[in-house]
Order: sequence, then C-alpha cells, then structure tokens
Amino acid sequence: MHCDRYTIFMHKNALEVHMTTTNFSVRMDSDIKKQCEELYGELGVNLTTAINVFLRQSLRAGGFPFDVRLNQPNSKTISALLEAEKISKDPNVKHYSDVEEALRELKR
Repeated sequence: MHCDRYTIFMHKNALEVHMTTTNFSVRMDSDIKKQCEELYGELGVNLTTAINVFLRQSLRAGGFPFDVRLNQPNSKTISALLEAEKISKDPNVKHYSDVEEALRELKR
C-alpha cells in the first residue's frame, strides 16, 4: 500500500511503515559545512539529520524554529573568565571571605 508520505509493508505478520524520501542539493561555503559537520557531530548527529530536524521544526514553528547550539562563551566572556581565574590565584590581590566584607571595603 502506498500513501502520499508513507509506504506501508506487511512483513512477517507486522506492518512496517517507510517514509518516502527525496534528495536535494544545497550550495554552501565549504568552511561552513565543515564547521557544521563538526558541531552536529559533537551533538551526535550528522548534517543530513540536523537539516531534517531544522526543516521539521520550521514546519511546526511556521518559520525559523529555534537555536540549537553548544554553550560556548564569546571571546569577551572567555577573557573575563581567564582574568578572574588569574586574579583569584594571585597572592598579591586582597581576598574577601564574603560579599559583605568586600562591600564594606568598597564603602571606605
């Protein structure tokens, strides 16, 4: 039996449903493709699966669907984190036991 979107087979007394598929080509910058393959690989999917997820969510959302990304701080945040770590390990920098102590020092 064949429907618009699915092909249904009877196999060993069980129904099997197979979606019909098609191929399409997309032109993209090769560096972008490589970066996306690495990104989605880290998320456990290949680029084809990622594109299918994007397209299905686009249909559900009626437009661009959502952000899927690794939590990666930007360069400013990375710099601030590194600076904070350096300061926390510097024995020449005054350290405070709690926020109240630091605030009292600021009010002087």
